[in-house]
Amino acid sequence: MPSIQPRVLKGFRDFLPDVEMARATLIRKLEQVFSLFGFVPIDTPVLEYADILLGKGGGETDKQVYRFRDHGNRDVAMRYDLTVPFARFMAEHAEELYLPFRRYHIAKVWRGENTQRGRYREFMQCDFDIVGTDTASADADILLTAARAMEALDVGDFFLRINHRALFNRFLVHIGAQDKALEILRTVDKLEKIGLQATEQKLSSLVDPQRANDILSFIQTEESFEKTLDKMFRLCDHNDDEAQAARSRLLDIMECVTATSDERHIVLDPSIMRGLDYYTGMVVETSLAALPEIGSVCSGGRYDDLASLYTEKKLPGVGASIGLDRLMAALEALGIQTGPTTSTQILLINQPESSTARLHALAASLRDAGFACEVFPEPKKVLIQYTYAERKHIPLAIFANFSLGSFTMRILSQRENVEISDFSRLCEIAREVLHASR
Repeated sequence: MPSIQPRVLKGFRDFLPDVEMARATLIRKLEQVFSLFGFVPIDTPVLEYADILLGKGGGETDKQVYRFRDHGNRDVAMRYDLTVPFARFMAEHAEELYLPFRRYHIAKVWRGENTQRGRYREFMQCDFDIVGTDTASADADILLTAARAMEALDVGDFFLRINHRALFNRFLVHIGAQDKALEILRTVDKLEKIGLQATEQKLSSLVDPQRANDILSFIQTEESFEKTLDKMFRLCDHNDDEAQAARSRLLDIMECVTATSDERHIVLDPSIMRGLDYYTGMVVETSLAALPEIGSVCSGGRYDDLASLYTEKKLPGVGASIGLDRLMAALEALGIQTGPTTSTQILLINQPESSTARLHALAASLRDAGFACEVFPEPKKVLIQYTYAERKHIPLAIFANFSLGSFTMRILSQRENVEISDFSRLCEIAREVLHASR
């Protein structure tokens, strides 16, 4: 009788092979996209000193941080995202790196938040950032990378909804509501979760009804990018240099995106705010057309002042993060196959008369020919070996007749046997069958 009941903490999960292989497939596709845009991989520690992490993402985020005293009585915390540790990383290593620096980082993060579909307390983020330049080109490259990633993952139709935090902030200055900017921003950021009526009620508790209506008017999306931007700028002070600069930046970003013919994915949505405090410019959230209720699967923006908390060196940055777990939940809900269900293509059947050593030699030859294969380790009943192969989703089983140099191939999905005369023909037929089964 076991003395400990096996169990997993709420918001944490084990990953069985099918899910983990699908996740690994998505990660490989993302790494290929990141490499195409010149991003290079880095890694940072899971644990940081608490003061490195706290106070950077906002009060709500700080409440979700896993924080404790370690064995040396140091105040430490587990990273809740990959951006804040990256800012610390850049401050420490800026002199060793070239600028602008393009990185990607795929790793787990931890937040003690309420769990829901696609949202857990331990989850994987896939970040990509450009640091050391404050330009429309860098902003556009983040959007273009996100768009290419969504296409590579075959998510169907999607929209990159962008906004500019500075334009919203200058609007609040213009209507005299800047003293409530943080509360207003977080209220607007929850618009899709709580609805328009609740948002209006919350805004009316922060400012007078007229200004609440002005805010609701500002955050409404018009019928085109140009008309939305014109409306947003019209509601600001036209002589405000920061508002003019924000408007120009959005136009320059779209010019770069349009040059690549990816503008069909971009929507200017003034309600997109991103709840984290460190964003200063463009912000983005990515919605799937077939499943908008799942929320954003790729979010980010420009954060020009975050690294200044750790260094006097000016390190403006822009980046985004793909929430892999939420994305996988969305793909599952849409019935989209995310990757192979097995790593093995061929199982070598172990029979009583077989030489196990010769089976391993055959396996080595098949691997040299490019096939993923394994030897069943014991000469058990053939039905047991078939069952193993089917449960592992292995498509082919091979019986080897070493005395004749011939083979019998079992196509497990069709319950069919194919007699094969030699190794060369075995490889040829195996490739044909595997290709047809994709």
